[in-house]
Amino acid sequence: MQLSIQHTTQYSYSQPLNYSIQQLRLTPQDGFGQRVKSWAISVNGQLSQHLDTYGNVVHTMVLDGNHSEIKLIAKGEVETGLPMVANQERLPLTIFLRNTALTEVDAQIRDFAAPLGPLKTIAALEKLSAAIIERVPYVKGATGVYTTATQAFEASTGVCQDHAHIFIACCRSLGVPARYVSGYLFTDDGHLLESHAWADAWINDIGWVSVDVSNRCLADAAHVRLATGLDYHGACPVSGVRVGGGMETMNVGVNVWQLSGEGKSRDIKKQIEQVQQ
Repeated sequence: MQLSIQHTTQYSYSQPLNYSIQQLRLTPQDGFGQRVKSWAISVNGQLSQHLDTYGNVVHTMVLDGNHSEIKLIAKGEVETGLPMVANQERLPLTIFLRNTALTEVDAQIRDFAAPLGPLKTIAALEKLSAAIIERVPYVKGATGVYTTATQAFEASTGVCQDHAHIFIACCRSLGVPARYVSGYLFTDDGHLLESHAWADAWINDIGWVSVDVSNRCLADAAHVRLATGLDYHGACPVSGVRVGGGMETMNVGVNVWQLSGEGKSRDIKKQIEQVQQ
């Protein structure tokens, strides 16, 4: 599948913004059945690039002086659905057994996961995924970026981020390395098309297996990977801090087009308003 993607994030401020530093994990890489044909990031600030601990391409954007807005645009073309090759992990797998604040395992999750183990096959991972979505249906707007796996599990509602965190928590409770994946999703009918999240779990003799709990499937040609981490905070597309600015208004737009075949382009726009001191 040939996909064209444009991801725009714009911040507007009610007062002069004195300083901002942003970490951008907005650059896909080759591998896991995808190939990046072109990609570029444009911002109204200074950019520097590095690889983080997990091998993600990270751009640091610094903006100083008086500004009234920040605009970030990441766009390019990615080919998906390519043959998967055996993947290697350059980090010790024990790293991906670490609990984080967002993926902490409590008694409820441990008891839920125990009968579904051991997770030694793809079929076992799919069974776990199905059990999670039945227990925690997809409900948009019910949770936020700081909602933990235990909170979403107890509330029995969540979105893709929560499903990924619960799946990761279950895997780690059963001794299976797992990690969070951020990226994009394209669907013909447009459901769940936006920045998306799923999870990888490690199976011996296979490697990383990508599971999209929210869509009850393995990640496939409709998925474009951006970054991985122990949880959302390690792989989120945009994060940062600022000095000044008063009230902040954030507008996010994700556009995905299929360049060949009969797929249709989709457009998702969000508006989020929040007050920050």
